[in-house]
Amino acid sequence: MLRRILRDERGAVGTAARPPAGPSAGPHAAATLRRDPWAREILPILIGLGIFVIYATWRAFMNAHYYAAPYISPFYSPCLAANCAHPLATVFGPWWRLTPSLLIVWVPLGFRLSCYYARKAYYRSVLWAPPACAVRDRAAAYTGETRFPWVLQNIHRYFFWLVLPIVAIHWYDVALAFRFEDGVGLGLGSLIILADATFLSLYTFSCHACRHACGGAVNTFSRAPVRRTLWRWVSALNVHHGLWFWLALGTIVLADLYIYLLALGTFADVRLL
Repeated sequence: MLRRILRDERGAVGTAARPPAGPSAGPHAAATLRRDPWAREILPILIGLGIFVIYATWRAFMNAHYYAAPYISPFYSPCLAANCAHPLATVFGPWWRLTPSLLIVWVPLGFRLSCYYARKAYYRSVLWAPPACAVRDRAAAYTGETRFPWVLQNIHRYFFWLVLPIVAIHWYDVALAFRFEDGVGLGLGSLIILADATFLSLYTFSCHACRHACGGAVNTFSRAPVRRTLWRWVSALNVHHGLWFWLALGTIVLADLYIYLLALGTFADVRLL
């Protein structure tokens, strides 16, 4: 009896271990064996990123309706050309004829595109590499970020330092957003500009490059208490890095759209104080 039980158990294990027969036997025989709606997760990301890219490109090249006193669109701040509607500083003279947005937009764009969370978002939703767990990649082979153009993603740590002055200038724009012709006040635009600067800061200072700058290359935290404290703060923010990414993306669009409609005269700013 014992021999029969052992023989039956070995047969059951062997049968379970064998791959199923038919077209799904090989690792690449089917796109996926999943039956759940796995595309439901990446479709909103694809739509959200697509809307942002189209809107941001349209506004960056418009070169108009980006200033409505005392608000300036974050797509055009800092404005550094002589042809700016509200220049922060005239670094580029009258010879610069293109939209002043091109002078600075490449910095936050490069920072966002090379962000670790953003890579996951558009690799999965746009490039399908991979679109979901246990779902076949669109690409035939994966080479990692070791070849052009993906090797350029490693420049993210340098874009972090380039974006810091822009974050500071956005907070300067917040201060200006509370200064009206009749004195210090509060408008709906002031709160929107404040939200944009807040979420941009949370997104920037929660990134992995900032976390490494605070706590990287430290062998013993007890000998670097200040860096340990900074690392813990950034690590706490980093847990929600994806959330800050989307909130920063949404508020920059909201701020620009609000200022665009104000500049067009569609409606007047709502004064709260």
